[in-house]
Parts: sequence; structure tokens; C-alpha cells
Amino acid sequence: MPDTPTGPTATTGSAPPTPPVPLAELLAREELRLRRIAGPDHADLWWVHTSEMADPYPYLLGGELLLSAGVLLKDPATYVARLVEAGAAALGFGVTPVHDSVPQALIEACDRHGLPLVEVPPETPFTAIARAVWRLMAEARHRELRRVTRAQQALATAAARADPVPAVLHQLAAQFSGWAVLLSAAGEELHAAGRRPPPEVRAALARLTRVVSPAALPASPAPTSATDTVGDTHLFAYALGGGQGLVLAMSTGRREAGDHTVTGIAVVLLSLLAAPHQGADAAGRSAALVRLLLGADPVAVAPLLGGAELWTVVHARRSGGGPVDPLTAGALGAALGSALVDAGRGGDAVKVLVPGDARVTPQPGWTLGTSTPVSITALDLADGQAARALGRAVATRTPLAHHDNGAGGGLSALIPPDQAEAHARALLAPLTEPLIETLRCWLSLHGSWDRTATALQIHRNTVRQRITRCATLLDTDLDDMDVRTELWFALRSAAGRARRSD
Repeated sequence: MPDTPTGPTATTGSAPPTPPVPLAELLAREELRLRRIAGPDHADLWWVHTSEMADPYPYLLGGELLLSAGVLLKDPATYVARLVEAGAAALGFGVTPVHDSVPQALIEACDRHGLPLVEVPPETPFTAIARAVWRLMAEARHRELRRVTRAQQALATAAARADPVPAVLHQLAAQFSGWAVLLSAAGEELHAAGRRPPPEVRAALARLTRVVSPAALPASPAPTSATDTVGDTHLFAYALGGGQGLVLAMSTGRREAGDHTVTGIAVVLLSLLAAPHQGADAAGRSAALVRLLLGADPVAVAPLLGGAELWTVVHARRSGGGPVDPLTAGALGAALGSALVDAGRGGDAVKVLVPGDARVTPQPGWTLGTSTPVSITALDLADGQAARALGRAVATRTPLAHHDNGAGGGLSALIPPDQAEAHARALLAPLTEPLIETLRCWLSLHGSWDRTATALQIHRNTVRQRITRCATLLDTDLDDMDVRTELWFALRSAAGRARRSD
């Protein structure tokens, strides 16, 4: 039966868990020799039922291909009207032995009520038609399962990408050849994929999303899904789980078996991906962050952040560049096992705070830089370490770089820290902080202009100008390895001094 709702609605029914068989497919079976002689040429067949009752209305479920030889057919007009009222999909009328041909009054009644009428020849038994319908249903079910399986694999692959939410929406739009959009509780468009529909369709979709919004029915729970149509365009809206107020809305020009299952998979994935990564102590963590903002002692609130004594700062940037939205940043935090995520003001970098004993591993689609584990009072120092590590990872095109704090002794351990720091202060005194940072990065990358520019996100000529300025202010030859070694030692000592002063 054609689905022509008059407004937003949640679809219900008693259809079996198998796709319907289009009447055209049954008519195409040449061995049956069926012929449509009245009514529309399209119908969806959900069942096959044979009855010779004068009024089979009480025994029909709707969607049937009713087969009859017209044994008790007395009033064709009333008979067809009752079939349509019961929701029958089509009527198959067998000629002989009762009727030599299909009664003209029956043909006219089917045309008038819009019920497809199929002529069944004498050599085609009704059981053959029923068997053909069940076979077509099995084939349709097999196609549906194959489509759902392929869609599930594609959606799961998309969910594993660095930008999982947009990737899932793009895959969903491709599966339906339509438009998929994720909306916030306020109706704001967070992500969208596919061909954008015309304004009237978007307006209808906005109205439909309000049906599944938690605020739609204040006195009772809102439905989790709703459908509507605008012309030949089918609209869907699904509320995501987790009480987030997010809605997945879709528009498509076609409907296929398995649509509901595919969208159900996408809704589950998006609900998991968009959900805030919070543990049982989420309230305590929020309280700790508030206390820090209000000037509380970091040591006092550290236990509320999860009980870790040491913390590692992770800086992350998309491997392909581009901005990062909060949902994608949250997915990265979940992958690293932390809810403490900051997408940054610029939207192109992410900072994640993870427990110091956690093992940070490369993440597909991301470039990461990590600090050494530090106490909560030294997070600003660790932030700089992670930033420099990320710059080195970007410059060297490696997915993950760790800050090397030089632990383990070496020549630096032979010199008392106070003397090393005094020497560093004196040697680096002429340089400003931007020059010191550029010099540190340039030396760490073995004097590579291009890699330093990439790591610091500045122009190559700016790097040259700063290094030239350093050489002038220090009155030294930076091409001399002894000079570079001494400067590197001083920069390391200066970093140690900053860590202890903090």
C-alpha cells in the first residue's frame, strides 16, 4: 500500500518482518501468466490469502493478495468496497470453473476503488501463486540482509575514523542517496552530509524533528522516531539516546527494505559517539574544575579529578588539517580514555588530560604530542611540552611524539643545577621568549628550516629571520656544532629552571 501520511507521524503496523513483494515482480513471472486488467499497476504484497466467502473482510489483516474464483460473488461493487476497507493490496480472480471470464462489473468496481485486479488463467493454480510470492519474499529478505550487512560494515568503518560523526553521516547519506543532518536540542545544525534539499523540505524536516524533541510533549515522553512526506520525498527523524537532546534527521527520494534497520544502526553509533564520556565521578570532576577556576589549591582538588597523582597532557591535530568540532574532540578523548578534553578556541587543535600512568597510543587520522607525566601543579609546563612534541610530530610526519625530558643522567647530571641555570640565564639573556622557542625548536629539528616552520606554524622566512636574529644577539656562529651543543644544554637547563619555579 502506498504510504501517504498527511502529517508527521510515528509509523506502526502489523506487517511481517519481511520486505513486501511489489505486484510488478509477481506479474513478471512468465510461468504464472498473470495479467493486470484493472486498478493501479503498483501495490506491495505482504501476504497471500485465498477465500471464497461472500465477505472476507473479518479475516483480512491488510496488505493481502486475495485469491478468489468468485464462487459466492453476488454484488461486485460491495465486495470490492469491503476489500478496500479491509486494506487488501490486490485481488487475483481465477477464471473457470465458476466464471468463464472476469465479470465486467468487478473490473469497473476495481477501477473505481483503485484496487489492482489480476486475471488468473485456468492453468495457474492458486498454490503456485502463493509459492511464487513466498519465494519472492525470501529473495527480497536475502537482498535486505545483504544490504544491511554491507551498510553495517560501512557505518562501523566510518565510526572508526578520526572524524566519526561526520563520517557516519556521510555514509548514511550515501546509503540513502539523500541528506542526513545532526541537530542539537535547540535545532542548530551540527553536521550535515549529502545533497541539501530545497527549503520547503528542510522546513518540514525541522517540524518533524520537534515531534521527537524531549520538549515536544512536556506531559508525556516524546516518540523516539517520526516520519512524514513532502511530495515524493520521505522524511525521517530519530532522537539519539543518552538524553542529549540530539536528533538525526534525514530526507530521501526513495524507500527500500532495510531502511529502518540501517538507520537504527546509525542512531546507535551516533548516540555512542556524541555521548559525553563520563564516568560515575563526573559530578566530582566538574566540581574540581569549578574549584580550580575559583582559585582553589590544585593539590586539594587533584583527587576529585580522578585520583591520579601524575597527569599527561596530550596535544592533537587532525592529520589532514582543518577545524575540530566538540563532538569529534570528545570522540578522541574517549579513545584516549579521558573526559577532560578541550577543543581549543581556534578549533584546529585538541588538548586532552589523561592520567600519567595511561599509555597514549597513535590514533588513526590524528597527530599527537605528549608531555611527560607531571603533578597537577605543573600542568602549564606539561602543556608547553605537549605543544612542542606535537610540533615535532607534525614536522617529522610521525603520528605520535613524546616529550623527552632528558631523564636518566648524562653529561647534564655532572653539573650542579644552580650553576647550569646561572649559565643558561647569562647565555640566553639577550633573547626574547619567541626567539628562545624558535631556537629550541630549530635545534631539536637539526636546523631544518621547513620542519621548524611546520612545527611552529609560521612562515619559513620567519624562521630564518628569527634564527639570524638569535645569532646576531648571541654574537655567535650557529653553524658551529660546539655552539649548538652549548645552546641546547642552556635551553634544557632553562626548561628545568622553569619547571622547578612552577
